[in-house]
Amino acid sequence: MYYVKNERDGQEIHDPQLNLAIEYYLLNEVELDEPILLFYINDNSIIVGRNQNTYEEVNTTYVEENDVKVVRRFSGGGAVYHDMGVLNFCFLTKDDGNSFRDFKKFTLPVIDALHQMGVEGAELRGRNDLVIDGKKFSGNAMYSKNGRLTAHGTLMFDSEIEAVVSALKPKKHKLESKGIKSIRSRVTNIKPFLDDSYQYMNAKDFKEKLLLYIFDTDNKDGVKEYKLTDEDWVKIDQFAKQYTANWEWNYGKSPAFDMERSERLSVGTVEVKMNVRKGVIEDIRIFGDFFGMGEIEDVEKILQGTSYNKASIEEAVDKIDIQKYFGNADSKELVDLLY
Repeated sequence: MYYVKNERDGQEIHDPQLNLAIEYYLLNEVELDEPILLFYINDNSIIVGRNQNTYEEVNTTYVEENDVKVVRRFSGGGAVYHDMGVLNFCFLTKDDGNSFRDFKKFTLPVIDALHQMGVEGAELRGRNDLVIDGKKFSGNAMYSKNGRLTAHGTLMFDSEIEAVVSALKPKKHKLESKGIKSIRSRVTNIKPFLDDSYQYMNAKDFKEKLLLYIFDTDNKDGVKEYKLTDEDWVKIDQFAKQYTANWEWNYGKSPAFDMERSERLSVGTVEVKMNVRKGVIEDIRIFGDFFGMGEIEDVEKILQGTSYNKASIEEAVDKIDIQKYFGNADSKELVDLLY
């Protein structure tokens, strides 16, 4: 495995627009003979999932008043809050065809390391969450493209939980479905659960400990590195300009829709906005925190122009590779949501 430092001119990067650009540049452009590991710690920011409606996930007033950057990632899943107390990890590797949605495979090294540091209650629970005593400290997501796979996640080490509460707008049904009343009751930091000998650490110290554990070495000499070159940085900057630092990508224009439906399906939340004119689906946008391998625009194109009746929608849905775009759902769930 190779480790990539998110440094430029010897300085560690905390800009989420650049860090996510590094991640996706490595996925799209850098193919080494072994997997790649990337760590980064971002300044205050919200990272929204590939298929989410940014305005529905973010408290825009808080974001603007507190200079919180909002960046859209390429993977599915839900919105997460980053600050200097959150460590982000990313594994990049070849897509072997069996690993997509296998979160256990990529989170096990993290869980094992936490057990070594005294956090005995750390475990993977549900679809993609790491928890301690039932409280979430890590959300994880994946993205696959051109035979390459990235599996990444957040680790709330010593985050400002009140800021998390203020910055994100959780959907009411998401809270109710888990039988809880607030974000505060369902998230936690890692630091309070560490053995006393690790209480001195901040997120950066934690990163260094985790790095040595994953590479099974006592010092950094045992960590194999890939160093970003000037040529790499030219392309990373181009990628940031096109995507992660681009308002159109992070927020995007959303036309007014006359029909909106949102349900918690077996694969997560799926929200559909449609304009139906003269009995035909004229425009459609699909949002959600599900994990798909393809681009959701492909699904929207199949449904656009479909007559708005159950038989026609069923016929259109039959043309969709639901497992690819949504995960382990069935066609009836999607038809019921659309009609």
